[in-house]
Amino acid sequence: MFNALTGLRLKTGNYPGVTVTRSVGRVRVRPPSVRLTRAGNTPGGRASTVHRHVYLEDLPGTYSLAPISPDEQVVADLLAGQLPGVARPDAALIVVDATVLERSLALIAETLGLGIPVAVALTMSDEMERRDGHVNAAALEDALGVPVRAVIGTRASTLEPVRELLADPSAWPRPVVPPPAEPGRERADWVASTLSEAGYRSPRAHSRTTAVDRLLLHPVWGTLAFLAVMFVFFQVIFTVAGPLQGYIETFFGWLGALVADHVSIPLLADFLGTALIGGVGGILVFVPQIMLMFLLISLLENVGYMSRAAFLTDRVMSRAGLEGRAFVAMLSSFACAVPGIMATRTLPSSRDRIAVAITAPLMTCSARIPVYVLLIGMLVPADTRFGPFQAQGVVMFGLYLLGGISAMTAAAIFKRSRSLRSDLMPFYMEMPPYRVPGIKTVLLTMWDSSKQFLQKVGKIILATAIVLWVLLSLPAHTEQAQAIHDDAVAAALAEGADPEEAEAVGEAQSRSFVLDNSIAASIGKAVEPVFRPLGFDWRIDIGILGSFAAREVVVSTLGQIAAAEDPESPETALAQMRYTQGPHTGQIVFSPPTIVAMLLFFAYALQCMSTVGAIRRETNSWKWPLISWGYMFVLAWVAAYLGYTITAAITG
Repeated sequence: MFNALTGLRLKTGNYPGVTVTRSVGRVRVRPPSVRLTRAGNTPGGRASTVHRHVYLEDLPGTYSLAPISPDEQVVADLLAGQLPGVARPDAALIVVDATVLERSLALIAETLGLGIPVAVALTMSDEMERRDGHVNAAALEDALGVPVRAVIGTRASTLEPVRELLADPSAWPRPVVPPPAEPGRERADWVASTLSEAGYRSPRAHSRTTAVDRLLLHPVWGTLAFLAVMFVFFQVIFTVAGPLQGYIETFFGWLGALVADHVSIPLLADFLGTALIGGVGGILVFVPQIMLMFLLISLLENVGYMSRAAFLTDRVMSRAGLEGRAFVAMLSSFACAVPGIMATRTLPSSRDRIAVAITAPLMTCSARIPVYVLLIGMLVPADTRFGPFQAQGVVMFGLYLLGGISAMTAAAIFKRSRSLRSDLMPFYMEMPPYRVPGIKTVLLTMWDSSKQFLQKVGKIILATAIVLWVLLSLPAHTEQAQAIHDDAVAAALAEGADPEEAEAVGEAQSRSFVLDNSIAASIGKAVEPVFRPLGFDWRIDIGILGSFAAREVVVSTLGQIAAAEDPESPETALAQMRYTQGPHTGQIVFSPPTIVAMLLFFAYALQCMSTVGAIRRETNSWKWPLISWGYMFVLAWVAAYLGYTITAAITG
């Protein structure tokens, strides 16, 4: 309803915990009794309406002004005018679910006790009718003594009465005798009386929802169903997005060849081919997987399944000393760890909030998808299958499962530490009925999330690509590179190669010399002792260092290096990249042991400055972000070392 009134597309809802931050939007309203007729500037003498805007603020969902978590504290403080730096609102519009009206009457009573104008928007009235429930909005208005408007959030026409209300909150009627503001027998009697006067009849249980929940909320079958849903999720990502990725790769390959053939200025051609096409283009080829993932997540949320998944895990989380709300935050980290960390505000215990905030980054976020797809594609051939299933999708599912298990295990360990140990709080969660999601809503949600990823590509990754291009190009070593080029061409011609082949050999050796002696190579070789036991060479090391700003940077980095080595076929150059020094000189860099080590390193390492900043804001300390970064780096290094060693032993 907030989105429909303001024209924004924010993730909102009136279930506790859905919105964890304040959101403000403008609503266009028509002031009462203000209408202009012909005044010399109205064409044809037609009447025109004067409009103005009011600011509407969406707050976290709550059923009471007695807060038990930070997000509920925001609501209580703001309505009471006690939020520092924020003016008290002129009025409160309380959004109430008609199917569970009784639960919201306490909030209405408490808000009326604050002395500000109150109105009620009664949603889900269509659902009430379908399930044989009943509430008379006019009678409810009489019983409460405040304006009540029945609305259907997805139908714009039902929102007009709300717009009219928002035009002049000072004119809203108030009850002559306010309801009891404190819980107790008197309030309970008032609630019962109000429901009776409104002719309220509870809707019957949703038969379809009840039947499906018998399976999906079952301790055993529900868990298996959840795993099956996730398994199919990743099968779809690889099966559907693979061909689309191929088309995009072909396009960027054509673009690279176009630049090589038609841009005559060497420096500009190198910048366009290496930094932009090789770096940024290397990330954009994974857009189909990213968009498909957001599409599937949006479908699961709008169908009503995600709430069940959180409730289902409450049993598991309780053994870790946490509750189901903690898994809500972790599920939010599937898209990005930052909103997942922000969602910890819904947890009543400050110790629980810290435990979840420093472990949520272990959940596999969308930034890992380009890395995983690239590495899995080099490790597992596209036509490999495990029975009827696509093998690449199985590996991706395993990595996501690894992230989820690791996050919950780490949270359990931290919760058992003396500094974060606390008692479990009661857990409740509203279970929305299953419904067919609106296509427009799903597609808009997918696009909004994908747009954030593309904006990240346009800012952070483009900037790092340009910086890396400079580091890979300097110092130029022009004379030495030319001498190496000439010697290589002469040697190739002497061995019987034709001039075109000889020129290609000379270009390759010249580029290889510049790369191996660049500033980037010097930086990568400086940290090589740390990563050499994992099978990483300086080129991977540069990607690792860059990825601490954003994980996807490693894909951009490897794409740039591959494009610098072979502008016409960077994919082949990447797969055939060889060690240039050390005990493995001449061997393929991206061997199975190295790829497994990289997958495990990226599964565990905290490589996102935005996430570190979010942990800092939510814990109000640098202690926990540093602990989080440190333990994840150690965990990533150890896991990568074990993965490299074991895989090398198996593959020989």
